[in-house]
Formats: sequence, structure tokens, C-alpha cells
Amino acid sequence: MMVSVDLDKFDRRQRMRWWAMRFVVYGLLAIWAVICIFPVFWTVTTSLKIAADVMRGNLVPLLDFQPSWLGWRSLGLSPDTIFETSTVRAEFMRRFWNSVIISGTSSTLAVFLGTLAAYGLSRFSYKFGYMRNSDISFFFLSQLIMPPVVLALPFLVLYKQLALLDTYVGMIAVYTLMVLPIVVWIMRDQFATIPVELEEAALVDGLSIWGAFSRIIVPLVLPGMIAAFILALILCWNEYFFAALLTSTNTNTLPVMIASQTGSQGINWWSMAALSTAGILPLVFVGVLLEKHIIAGMTAGAVK
Repeated sequence: MMVSVDLDKFDRRQRMRWWAMRFVVYGLLAIWAVICIFPVFWTVTTSLKIAADVMRGNLVPLLDFQPSWLGWRSLGLSPDTIFETSTVRAEFMRRFWNSVIISGTSSTLAVFLGTLAAYGLSRFSYKFGYMRNSDISFFFLSQLIMPPVVLALPFLVLYKQLALLDTYVGMIAVYTLMVLPIVVWIMRDQFATIPVELEEAALVDGLSIWGAFSRIIVPLVLPGMIAAFILALILCWNEYFFAALLTSTNTNTLPVMIASQTGSQGINWWSMAALSTAGILPLVFVGVLLEKHIIAGMTAGAVK
């Protein structure tokens, strides 16, 4: 009888401990989610405020303030101005398509080149002086350590000599170089999870190295490629420094336009918030559309 009572107490303590741990873990996750989501919430709500509400710091729509289309109206993107002619909206659409073209092309090139580089580093042995595969991989990653401002003058002089200032080619090249190291590291980890025996079996069956890579390996790492593409796209889409430095009129992107929302009275927070919200929406759409592939790519190394 005493043994059964002790077992019941032990089971009760175990269940209480299990529920306590779940409460702590989910509580911390909820707090972290609020911290992460709050900047987006602040941006979206600020785009629906008038100047007085922005200055007073009102947060909750319908409770603290009455939503207004002031910020969106100043950009020609409010429901009552969307069908009217607006030079600001035309400028926004031009910057938007510049961002789409530059970010999309750069991310695609980075994933293509980074996948090939990562495959070579994971399957073949290289030697450049004292550098081996691990040293070459770290060299790629070390490019992220250098602050962009250090490259400002060299890029400015080089692009001026090559007539690449304010061109799509120039921006795509610098953005591709910017995100290529991250793609190489992500894809190198993806290839490391795939047994070499799969390729060896494909070679025995008569496929070439390129045939084994394209028909066997690429389908397996496709979720990782999509995850790398999304990360590269986000970094390129939000990049401001090189866009402000190397462009002037033809290839300005959205971040440059967002940062320029200042007037004689100071920063137009409502217009800046409306622009930021409009700039966030495409990334949200892409993230929701490819959510399944992103999760699969991020967890590939843990399940293979």
C-alpha cells in the first residue's frame, strides 16, 4: 500500500514538473514572439495615424486613436486616391520594381553560384597554398566580417571607372557578392547531410557527375536552396548602404525612398510607416507562399 502511495505522489510531482516546464517554455516563447512582432505592429499602426497620434505615442487602433489614411494618402495608395494620378505613387512603383528586379536577380544568381561552390567544397578536395576546404569555407564567411563602409570608396572608384554607377548590372553584382557567402555556408551544410553513396550509385548506373548532381542531389537539397533564396532575398530587399551609395535616379530601391521621408517639420513618420508596410508585404507574401519549403530547408540537417 505504501509503495502505491509513493508512486502516485511521484507521478503527481512528475506531471506538475512537466506542466511547469511547458508553462515556462511557452511563456518565454510568447514573450519573445511579442518582442519580435511589436516593430511590425508599430509600423503598421503608425501608417494609420495622424501626426498628433504619432507624437502622443498612441498604440491600439480604435482604443487609443481613430485610424486614418493620412500616410497612405500622401503616397497615393489610400482607397480614395489609388485610382487617381499620383507622381508619388508612380515613384513608389518604380522603386518597387527596381527592388524586385535587383533583389530577385541577385538572390537567384547567389543561390546558383553558391550551390555550385558549396557542392564542390563538400565533395572535392582543394588546395590553394596553405588553404584547404575548411579554410576556403571560412574565407567565404569572413567576407561578412568586413563592414560595408570600408568598401565604400573602392566600390565607388571601381564603378565609376567601369561606368556601373546607377545601373542594374552594378547593383546586381554587388548584391550577389554580398549574400553569396551566406548561401555557400547554408548549402554546404545541406550537402553534408547527403551520403556520397547516392552519387556513387548514380555514377555506377551510368550518369555523369553533372547528371548525378542535377537529377539526384538537387531534388534532395531543393528545400535548402529555397531557404537560402528567401534569406538572400530578404537581405537584398532591405539593403540600404550600397543602394544609397551606388545609385542616383535610375535604380534607386525602396529602402532609399523610405529613408528619404523627411520634411521641413522633421520626419514624416506616417508616410515612412506606410512605405515600410508596403515594402514588407511582398516579403510576407513570399514567406507564406514558401513556408513549407523554408521549414523543410531549415530542418533538413536534423532529419536526414
